[in-house]
Amino acid sequence: MSARPEEAAGLSPVDWRRPHASTLPVSGAWRPSDPPGERQFMRMAVDRPFVLEGGGQLRDITIAFETWGTLDPEGANAVLVCHALTGDAHAAGPAGPGQPTAGWWDALIGPGRTLDTDRLFVVCANVLGGCQGSTGPASGRPDRPGPYGSSFPVVTVRDMVRTQARLADALGIGRWRAVLGGSMGGMQVLEWGVMFPERVGALVPIATCVAATAQQIAYWSTGRKAIALDPGWRRGDYYGAAPGTGPHAGLALARMISQITFRSDDVFTDRFGRDVVESLVGDFEMWQRFQVERYLEHHGDKLARRFDANSYLLLTKAMDLHDLGRGRGGHDAAVARIRVPTLVLGVSSDTLYPAYQQQDLARRLARSGLDARYCEIDSPHGHDAFLLETEQVCAAVRPFLDAVEDPRA
Repeated sequence: MSARPEEAAGLSPVDWRRPHASTLPVSGAWRPSDPPGERQFMRMAVDRPFVLEGGGQLRDITIAFETWGTLDPEGANAVLVCHALTGDAHAAGPAGPGQPTAGWWDALIGPGRTLDTDRLFVVCANVLGGCQGSTGPASGRPDRPGPYGSSFPVVTVRDMVRTQARLADALGIGRWRAVLGGSMGGMQVLEWGVMFPERVGALVPIATCVAATAQQIAYWSTGRKAIALDPGWRRGDYYGAAPGTGPHAGLALARMISQITFRSDDVFTDRFGRDVVESLVGDFEMWQRFQVERYLEHHGDKLARRFDANSYLLLTKAMDLHDLGRGRGGHDAAVARIRVPTLVLGVSSDTLYPAYQQQDLARRLARSGLDARYCEIDSPHGHDAFLLETEQVCAAVRPFLDAVEDPRA
């Protein structure tokens, strides 16, 4: 049998496009049957519905969280750390059963570290709509058998923060000494300052924005389309499918797209250049890869093993919907609700949430009369620098928090 024209031209798909598909789970969401690791759980909205900003409702919500240190008798030493898109409550500590990755901000949290757990009680909660223990699309419904899947409603950053406020109530925390976070976590930080100004003592928003721009929406919406076009997505109801038949290809592609925005051109060029995986000696073929392509494939498959496609859709939509000024008379009016010292951190090479957005935020805060400080992380690593350049983050955050603790500073 002769080769088809596209095969003769080297255009046909090759085996590496479906690496180990049978070993990829339908969803990387944590399940109640999995080891809990260091997670703790709080239930809320058991007796009455939790009404979401966008009009949906949820009942019997679970929020997964972790804590480090000891809460003092007055509940006055608590710090909230808010995670980014594919993060979770495991901000510190080693990998282990039920928690396949080490803490994403481990360098900041612990005895003697910037968030010193000998003095502070540190809390991090998996966001509403997430997939690592908090109620999300992969969670079982309370009203009938099976997971939510496509029926899970749209949530916003404001909804996430409201669940965190109820967690604080349950833990006996009337006011956070500080709230910190980067990217989507920084959006939560800002909403804390606007929604609950009397319940925060200081804010540290990092690599984030007052409102998502058109380009940021374009980035995330492209990733969502990649998932929706995967036949394995099944319009969001894929949880009963066999391993290897879920939307892992779409989720991996969405991650590959976002990974490009997380790093800078300099980093990609310095690390990979034009190095190839398959040799270019001889005839050229369509699917010969450069090393940077294999790097992106690795990150795509890695996320498919630990995250849920529906949660990715939901949380990126929440990031696009982020707008401090919505329903509050505009951005300046919203920012004016913040009443506490704020340290804004940007990243010099960030192309996803460029530093001009954090500079703009700091200026708005200063115009409203606040103690607003801006510090820029000097790094070639792009948006991910707030996770990678921990020495610079600590150098900025530690003196700020020390000054906030001591009003004389």
